[in-house]
Amino acid sequence: MRLLTAVDQIFLLLESRKQPMHVGGLFLFELPKEAQGANSDFVYQLVQQMQTSTVPPSFPFNQVLEHLLFWKQDEDFDVEHHFRHVALPKPARVRELLMYISKEHSRLLDRAMPLWECQVIEGIRPETENSPERFALYFKIHHSLVDGIAAMRLVQKSLSQSPTEPMTLPVWSLMTRHRNQVDALIPKGRSIRRIIKEQLSTIKPVFTELLDNIKHNGDDDYVGTFDAPMTIFNKRISASRRIAAQSYDMQRFRNVADRLDVSINDVILAVCSGAIRRYLMEMDALPSKPLIAFVPISLRSDDSATGNQISFLLANLGTHSNDPMRRLQLINRSMNSGKRRFGRMNQAQVINYSAIAYAWEGLNLLTGLYPKKQAFNLIISNVPGAKKPLYWNGAPLKALYPASIIFNGQGMNITLASYLDKVEFCITACSKLLPHVQDMLTLIDEELTVLENVSEEKHLGLRE
Repeated sequence: MRLLTAVDQIFLLLESRKQPMHVGGLFLFELPKEAQGANSDFVYQLVQQMQTSTVPPSFPFNQVLEHLLFWKQDEDFDVEHHFRHVALPKPARVRELLMYISKEHSRLLDRAMPLWECQVIEGIRPETENSPERFALYFKIHHSLVDGIAAMRLVQKSLSQSPTEPMTLPVWSLMTRHRNQVDALIPKGRSIRRIIKEQLSTIKPVFTELLDNIKHNGDDDYVGTFDAPMTIFNKRISASRRIAAQSYDMQRFRNVADRLDVSINDVILAVCSGAIRRYLMEMDALPSKPLIAFVPISLRSDDSATGNQISFLLANLGTHSNDPMRRLQLINRSMNSGKRRFGRMNQAQVINYSAIAYAWEGLNLLTGLYPKKQAFNLIISNVPGAKKPLYWNGAPLKALYPASIIFNGQGMNITLASYLDKVEFCITACSKLLPHVQDMLTLIDEELTVLENVSEEKHLGLRE
């Protein structure tokens, strides 16, 4: 048995009917050329292969909770509980697919079983008239088992980089070529003595950084846990979810970042900031103070693909300003300030610093006493994905959308993943709290165009 970490337990404690704590991935495939045609049974064969496999699930898909304190290996795997084959009424658009996924993402996972589910979904019409038919894989797994980086690594290890490689194992029995790839997934045990020694060593550097925060409180690039204004995002949520997703060309973000001498992630945050600003303005609900984003950062220094090794930075989104360059500058400075702070600490120190610095938000989420007074307004997360094409029995992966979690008092989450030359945005929101959240996708594209124009003007010397 393996002891749950404090972070793992927090995700379990936070869970309720209205607040499921699983993350999900929607993977969109095209039928391979040789499987196209009205009588194709390609998807059926995939489903049969997964349903009839006698290979047991591998780590972490074989882990089940024991008394909410330990993970132990499940000895009674039931494929029918975890896997489903769904056919949407043809010809289903991506819109209908996302509506279906929105409902599925609202449902809690059964804690008596390993905390994941998988679905193969067919009946999705081609992207264009002459393109192949599509099908999807939807996978959801509890956040106590994996964080976003870990989930992405699991996907990459379960698919192939070759269009001709047959995948004979189900995705929960990780298709790996070498034993060391599996070994890299399994957490390495540490002695109690080492853990205690590591924790004691964090005391001085953590409190040094906390004192430094007090010293710099009020600086333009400092963001505190009481700076977030009240918005319509920050109300009690319902159990209903709405998922909206769209792909954008990565090169557009890269061009802006290069010309304005900022990171691609800064540009992504600025585009989200502009879209959120306009979304709130259309509802006459934009606060006079800038919105604050909680931006997860990975603390992983190895190839592991389980557990939670993340912390968060607070980013000033500058939504109070109508100047896109001003918003980008505020984002850049607040992110750089947080990165410098974390750069002075090791992983254990960062985790303990975060536990103290964000204690107010943690208490608020656990108790739900003050949903209107949040330490941040929403989470915006950027998960690195595969840089090479991925295939499933020759079917090319065309897009992947990472569906995430929302909290009581946090009605919207924007998570994106990179894949090949695309940035895949996925917005998860409470559908009863935030209407027409799919409009955000159009606003994101329009705001990216605004920044492209600004960067072009600066490149030509027309703007300071």
